Amino acid sequence: MNSDAIKGVLCDIGGVLYVGEHVIDGALEAIKMLKQRYPVRFITNTTQKTAQSVVRKLQEFGFAIEPHEVITALDITKRFLTKDNASAEFLLTNEAKGFFSDLEGLRKRYVVVGDAQENFNYKNLNTAFRALLDGAQLVAVAKNRYFKDSDGKLSMDAGGFVAALEYASSKESLIIGKPSQAFYHLACEDMGINPNEAVMIGDDIESDILGAQQSGIKAVLVQSGKFATTDLEKGITPDATIESIAEINTILP
Repeated sequence: MNSDAIKGVLCDIGGVLYVGEHVIDGALEAIKMLKQRYPVRFITNTTQKTAQSVVRKLQEFGFAIEPHEVITALDITKRFLTKDNASAEFLLTNEAKGFFSDLEGLRKRYVVVGDAQENFNYKNLNTAFRALLDGAQLVAVAKNRYFKDSDGKLSMDAGGFVAALEYASSKESLIIGKPSQAFYHLACEDMGINPNEAVMIGDDIESDILGAQQSGIKAVLVQSGKFATTDLEKGITPDATIESIAEINTILP
């Protein structure tokens, strides 16, 4: 990969900078180095918490990250709904639902699904299903299969629940977060660069690596977080692979 062509960096958060409550060894130093050389945007499909909570957690970990440098799938979803002057039936955590409180009173034209955690129950899923039958459009804030949880094991993400609603309603979801090209291109635009001038760093072979590449962005796979050796058998070839973000200086010296 030609590092001379890189003018900006996109970086996933969970699994790349930290896992659970533990910072990845060398991540603090790696981010400090990157920010000295490039504009950086930290992009995440995390839908349990708002961007404000994500920034606060990163700063508590010791990362020198500013609020404008973090872009979440919830942020993009709110932009989408606001542009359409619409609200939704939200299948999200209570904190995430509160992020959309200012849209109350608008017509519910969508069903918005993220990682709702304990709010994934039959009553809420069936309410969403009935809204879809009544004409609402299905929006997946993210459709990830799983994530590395705080206990170090994989846990189900929103993707399986989105798939269930798709199957039951015979409707295909509109994906707002990664691997949506619109999400990646917006992050590049926010840095004032073209997609072919950016590199994405992530641990998800599908949404981070393939999604970035399909958006015209180079992609570096880190073997931390949700990474599994079987990921390398999926026919997706990263532009570079490193053990963790601590080795990013070997790609972007």
